[in-house]
Amino acid sequence: MSQPQQLDSPLYRLLRNEKVSEFNQQKPKDGSIDLRGADLRGLDLRQLDASRIDFTDAYFRGADLRGLDLREANLQGASIAHAQISGAYFPAQLGADEILLSMQFGTRMRYRTA
Repeated sequence: MSQPQQLDSPLYRLLRNEKVSEFNQQKPKDGSIDLRGADLRGLDLRQLDASRIDFTDAYFRGADLRGLDLREANLQGASIAHAQISGAYFPAQLGADEILLSMQFGTRMRYRTA
């Protein structure tokens, strides 16, 4: 299992410093943003434009994700242990049981297969 990482990316550093509006402004208009395995523990990400972000194996322990639209983000293998998720939209491939288990026990979320 992969461990959360501090990424060497200017966009990642903006998130780590909770400069979410600056991240949204600097985010490329097309293509995906690679934040695989990112350590995002305890951050306030409420205003994040999460579309097209690859959060595969990312670690959100204790992060504030309230109201986020994560439907176009990749959360395969991510962990949201003790995160605040009220009002958040999750990808349709994630079942409620996966989200609940990850929130309560920190398990890595698995996408449903068709």
